[in-house]
Amino acid sequence: MPEHHQQSYDQYIKALMEISQAVTSDLFLEDIFKLIVMVVAKVTGVDICSLWLVDESSTPPKIRLKATQAIEPEYVIDRSLNLDEGVVGHVVSSQKPLVIADVLQCEIFKEKTMAKKLGLVSMVGVPLQGKKEKVIGALNCFTSSPHQFSDTDINLLTVVANQAAVAIRNTELIINTKIIQEELKARKKIERAKEIVMERQSLSGDEAYRWIRKRSMDSRKSTLEVAEAILLADELY
Repeated sequence: MPEHHQQSYDQYIKALMEISQAVTSDLFLEDIFKLIVMVVAKVTGVDICSLWLVDESSTPPKIRLKATQAIEPEYVIDRSLNLDEGVVGHVVSSQKPLVIADVLQCEIFKEKTMAKKLGLVSMVGVPLQGKKEKVIGALNCFTSSPHQFSDTDINLLTVVANQAAVAIRNTELIINTKIIQEELKARKKIERAKEIVMERQSLSGDEAYRWIRKRSMDSRKSTLEVAEAILLADELY
């Protein structure tokens, strides 16, 4: 990285440790994204670090800007690219690092207006790829003065990016697991409430469920909230 910000391996290891700790923390994905760009920018000495992730839920899939530590908040809102668009698309599709000496002279760099405004010159982009996993995004680092990124710079940044990919993937799995568990608990409560309504009002299963849904719509409360009220009333009865 820039000579006056050249960091030792120890600092990269520290970055890896900070990102790894996020895997077992209670941080949510947005916090993980912010942590990654802040840590990478700090240990590498670059002026701007940005994190982009592939959004598979879009049709077709898009690459969305998720976090950056030094750009106006409005820039981050709803920033997206096609999988083959811009330098980010190139890094994701090629699954290889990309180094650009001057972004203003690079044909595929899409954000020239932003680069001029912020005074950005050189950049390196590396793919986010966990072990034996496809690329899930890209990490971009920019400098405000001309800089030639060395192979060591790229290799170290790649290691950090891969660790970040693992942190993101693990956190996604944890969050998804929690969502599934909460959904199962909710279904059990609704099912038990339906049984209570069936017993008390001599209704069929479908009729009892429609009764709960109607109470939900009339009261403007969720089906789960109505079910919980039924369960509470049954306990007090």
